[in-house]
Amino acid sequence: MDVEAYISQMEQQLTDARPVPLSASVMINRKDFEELVAGLRTALPDELRRARWVLKERDEVLAQASREAEQMLADARLERDRLVSETEVVRAASREADRIVSEARDHARDLRLEAEDYVDSKLANFEIILSRLMTAVGKGRERLRGRLPSDELAGDGGGAQPGDQPPRRVYDHESAGAEPPGG
Repeated sequence: MDVEAYISQMEQQLTDARPVPLSASVMINRKDFEELVAGLRTALPDELRRARWVLKERDEVLAQASREAEQMLADARLERDRLVSETEVVRAASREADRIVSEARDHARDLRLEAEDYVDSKLANFEIILSRLMTAVGKGRERLRGRLPSDELAGDGGGAQPGDQPPRRVYDHESAGAEPPGG
């Protein structure tokens, strides 16, 4: 699976999770969610490796374009030098050489711009994936924080009063695989 699939499954688990009564929290199967996070961790290096490959490919395309441009320039200079001896031909050759040089520069610039556009689009896609991942992880962490007992105490208006019972923890019996404490 790729990063997008893991994020989608995480979002789906959070969407399908059972709500905790009288709370904004939900119960999810911890083991399933941890498996998704572990899978996501293994998928991320693939995305990073692909991004590095895209950068390497860009460098190779730029180097190839530079070599082609240099070769075109060298060919144009040789052609110009060959035609120097003839007066009328020299003018035509000079114009042609300038055209070839200009064409080579334009071609090299076009190749460089295309390579940069290609790399930019790949990096933009990778940025979108990472942004979605960060958003999903942030939402997941926020939801998990909503289940902590300290948050329940903070929401009761200023701490426990004498004679108050301690807050009860919510247990997901299916994921815990055991009876709740005291039960």
